[in-house]
Amino acid sequence: MTTPKRIAVVTGSNRGLGYAISRKLSDIGVHVILTSRKEAEGLAAKQQLANEGFDADYHLLDVTNDASVQQFTEWLRETYGKVDILVNNAGVNPTPKPEESSLLTVNLETMQTTFETNVLAVVRISQALIPLMKEQNYGRIVNISTEMASLTAISTDYYPLAPSYRLSKIGVNGITVILAKELQDTNILVNAYSPGWMKTDMGGENAPFTAEEGAETAIYLATLPDGGAQGKFFAEMRKFGGPVQVQW
Repeated sequence: MTTPKRIAVVTGSNRGLGYAISRKLSDIGVHVILTSRKEAEGLAAKQQLANEGFDADYHLLDVTNDASVQQFTEWLRETYGKVDILVNNAGVNPTPKPEESSLLTVNLETMQTTFETNVLAVVRISQALIPLMKEQNYGRIVNISTEMASLTAISTDYYPLAPSYRLSKIGVNGITVILAKELQDTNILVNAYSPGWMKTDMGGENAPFTAEEGAETAIYLATLPDGGAQGKFFAEMRKFGGPVQVQW
């Protein structure tokens, strides 16, 4: 009897880091469900994976919309009956805007929009998919954060102030810790990591590393063994040659 493949949902996976994570998961035999807000872009990503020999699936998903998440969850249950891995990758970063250089000038509407995508959406999709994980007592949740969200380091780091982005990712870190505490007696492991500065639409061409390099820690956390790390914050593996925890 063959063992069924693990099923992974990667939000915002039509390009950049999300696509790189999806490709790496596919390469190790995980069946990936690509998602995006724009169907044409998502289907193009699915075709790109197919051209490389990977049989991924795709479904439209707007993680900021209740109805979209509900429809996606119902489809997932009807089609696969489970989900093993959730990578909360979808996010926005308004840092290039001049007003993001100071908390005193930040546009509150921009901050609210950033929180809706980077924070509330993580709660929304987690609320929807964790019940499926609980049914089989197995799950791996990977939340994409940033070292810019380390409260320990903020006062001395050299990164831009970027209040909307930083504070939203501090929210992601908080979600990670709270979910891990709530799920501590289950086989559902929740962790966050920083992929670092990458050559993506968000990171720009001047970034020193590729999305493929930024995806390495995500694969490690998505495939943790039973009893693995729970409620931890990891750096990008390329920095240290292996998994290293970051201070909250």
